[in-house]
Amino acid sequence: MNLDNNNDWLIDDSSSVQDSHPALRPWKVLIVDDEKDVHTATRLAIQDLRYKERPLTLLNAYSAQQGFELVREHPDVALILLDVVMETDNAGLKLVRRIREELGNTLARIVLRTGQPGQAPEQDVILNYDINDYKTKTELTVQKLFTVVIASLRAYENLVAIEKNRQGLGKILEGASDLYQLRSLKEFASGVLKQISAILDVGTDGVLCMENTPASAGRPKLEVLAATGEFEVLLGGAPLATFPQLQQAINDALAEKRTIYRHPYDVLYITAQNGREFVVHFEPPWPLEDVERNLLEVFCQRISSAYDNLYLYSQLVSAQEATVVALADLAEFRDSDTGEHVLRVQRLSDAIARELQRMGAYPELLTPQFMEMIGMASILHDVGKVGTPDHILFKPGKLDPEERVIMEQHAAIGANILRKASKLVEGTSYLSLGADIAGGHHEYFDGSGYPQRLAGQDIPLAARIVAIVDVFDALLHKRPYKEPWTLGDTMSYINGRCGTQFDPLVIEALDRLVRDKRIPIRLPEQ
Repeated sequence: MNLDNNNDWLIDDSSSVQDSHPALRPWKVLIVDDEKDVHTATRLAIQDLRYKERPLTLLNAYSAQQGFELVREHPDVALILLDVVMETDNAGLKLVRRIREELGNTLARIVLRTGQPGQAPEQDVILNYDINDYKTKTELTVQKLFTVVIASLRAYENLVAIEKNRQGLGKILEGASDLYQLRSLKEFASGVLKQISAILDVGTDGVLCMENTPASAGRPKLEVLAATGEFEVLLGGAPLATFPQLQQAINDALAEKRTIYRHPYDVLYITAQNGREFVVHFEPPWPLEDVERNLLEVFCQRISSAYDNLYLYSQLVSAQEATVVALADLAEFRDSDTGEHVLRVQRLSDAIARELQRMGAYPELLTPQFMEMIGMASILHDVGKVGTPDHILFKPGKLDPEERVIMEQHAAIGANILRKASKLVEGTSYLSLGADIAGGHHEYFDGSGYPQRLAGQDIPLAARIVAIVDVFDALLHKRPYKEPWTLGDTMSYINGRCGTQFDPLVIEALDRLVRDKRIPIRLPEQ
């Protein structure tokens, strides 16, 4: 269509024009009219029109109902050229109401065209219906139609940008909040891909990689942390060179330390405060618009902050674990058997906690934090033995009554040491959970144990778990005062103390692990 150059100002907007690309998303224009000639004339007039390098896709409906179905099927239609009089005198006006109210589509620009202006007076229609223009068919020349279409597309574009910003910022706030709750790097990486997909409102294939520092011994320079769709093969060990153009885009982003938009090989570059660098690739079906790029830049800042939070959290956890291991090493230093024993107790305690969770037992106590800490905290169960004299700790035979009283003090000693240290850390920590275990793993379910003669649910669950695990492992392995027992004799002993010494539900969890051969430690040869 040849147009006067004087109209170039209508579509210039050079500041936001995207580079020409064959995959640019077209503008959808819906023509609703019961006259075929109108469809033909409109198509001839605007089919070659382009706005911001994007072509038009023309949709055709020959009745108000067909128009309604097409708008429902294509909620991203930008402009509706709508006849007023079709199957009824006000069919077009009713369709306006249905689009705005039933479909909730307030973004599509609606231009009414009528050959019978007396049927719907312009002032009444403009005031009472949510339309954007009202034209008689005789005044819509090719030139006027061109102007109407461009003006409507520009208005639609601006409205969509505002709505995308509103929704996108909401998703960023929600998504960033979710990322702050994640506690592992793999979960964090998967969460990033999920949130980017949500912000763009498309299901995208994607991959997130982390560049390791030279200090990360034994790990690849570029490590894939999460991948979806066609990129999942990278998680199975396939090299990044499987996708050479993507590899080049990622290398360029890391080398230039910036985000690269090279559709379909867009790569976000993210850096954290500790110097760690990440790249995220995703494949939206169209080149990203400015508003989408801006939203992703904001989200990248939130990703960086969320990773810093995760890093600090992991450092805190590592510091706590180092403290726990150091305390456990004190006990191991004095008792050479303790080292392997506490590692087995750690694995068994984790396994029994998971089995209790499968059974649906104690749901209010088996919190994610408990499940994360129980194993590591369990290795502190005998830390109080640092206060036990050598002649009692290493005595090869049975202890006499006086020695037994001294030996039993290790539970209270361990609990006091750990409780005092745990007060320096707010909330539940390895130390506070370890204090519960050290002080309670010799309590009996019927209240006849020591040091406080607690009973039933008054004994912390962590202590009830370790109580069984400690006895189970001690019986199966050789000690200075005894030979190892068989698995059968060990389970008979434990089951014989169900409800007296041990919690019945914890015994059931151990029974299931033994019966299904899911014990996570190597059992001694019988």
